[in-house]
Amino acid sequence: MAGASTRLLNSFPTRPIASLLLCIWPWSHQLMSSVPEKGGAEEVLALGDSDPAKPPPFRISDVRAAIPGHCWVKDPWRSMSYVLRDAAVIAALANCAVYLDSWAFWPLYWFAQGIMFWALFVLGHDCGHGSFSDITWLNNMMGHLLHSSLLVPYHGWRISHKIHHQNHGNADKDESWHPLPEKIYKELNSTSRKLRFTVPFPLFAFPVYLMWRSPGKEGSHFLPSSSLFDPKDEQDVVVSTMCWSAMVALLVGLSWLYGPLPMLKLYGLPYMVFVMCLDLVTYLQHHGHSQKLPWYRGKEWSYLRGGLTTIDRDYGWINNIHHDVGTHVIHHLFPQIPHYHLIEATKAAKPVLGKYYREPNKSGPLPLHLVGILLRSFRVDHFVSDEGDVVYYQTDPHLFGDIKHKSM
Repeated sequence: MAGASTRLLNSFPTRPIASLLLCIWPWSHQLMSSVPEKGGAEEVLALGDSDPAKPPPFRISDVRAAIPGHCWVKDPWRSMSYVLRDAAVIAALANCAVYLDSWAFWPLYWFAQGIMFWALFVLGHDCGHGSFSDITWLNNMMGHLLHSSLLVPYHGWRISHKIHHQNHGNADKDESWHPLPEKIYKELNSTSRKLRFTVPFPLFAFPVYLMWRSPGKEGSHFLPSSSLFDPKDEQDVVVSTMCWSAMVALLVGLSWLYGPLPMLKLYGLPYMVFVMCLDLVTYLQHHGHSQKLPWYRGKEWSYLRGGLTTIDRDYGWINNIHHDVGTHVIHHLFPQIPHYHLIEATKAAKPVLGKYYREPNKSGPLPLHLVGILLRSFRVDHFVSDEGDVVYYQTDPHLFGDIKHKSM
């Protein structure tokens, strides 16, 4: 469906077919409403009363003070209850799939189990931030169990994700889904450029990122010699890579024992859905807002300004399943807050954030509205200028044909 939609958008001018798209693509109003008539700085200011490129009139301490004290309290028993809940659902789904062994049920299983794998990853992500509990050994133990079961090296990813949080919104130093500088973008061959921005290929980027990182960056999440890590991280990275290897060995052994096809159906395809969820959610937390948001360099960047360019999203029924990961702005500013307090913390902080907080579009039961936003962002958000301390995504007009968007 995504490929057909992309071909449709490539074939016609955007504005004249808005009404047609609304008939055949129910969530296309999100895409249409987010395509402005003008580019450049006029586009930024026309879509909001405040210029997001300017420093906010408040400090991060003001935001912190607005959040109730109990929102910072980490309850390890409550955190463990979410692990047990998710594990029980995963086991129940797997048992149902094996018992029914019906092609009428398998697709539903793959989707539901992939969402549950993603939920487990979010809990492991909390372990990496230390928001799971104040007990370091518990965070590390649960982080290894949860992430290794999903073929993610816990410490390797934890460290790179910390770099992402410490440099969010920094065009040069951000770690995940950072913008490509124009020079690096132009050095990519045409096939690499097309694959990077054509659905569904970017939604399978996470395993590749773990192994080789992003264009313009070197290293691997599995090797302690990687430029990602300091010498003090060596033992942690080795342990995580060994846990990852043990999970790979377990999957190979089960495939030999029960056959590769049953393991593909039980684990492999849900794993692919999980990877797609991770890439989609992570990308949309930092891209695709109707108001163009800046990336910073040099003295223009600050931890607060970078965090304020992150975006909250509504995922409908999935909000509770994946532990309200859509409440991303406050999480980025204060990753120590447990996920079960993020909604309350966000509500408390909104009066301070004012226009610098962007209310997410409300979702139906399933977040189908995000598909149009994702497609539109992949079509227009390609690279940023090599120069300038406040930069915006620019569009390669030749990547998907003649797109009438002015660069910023």
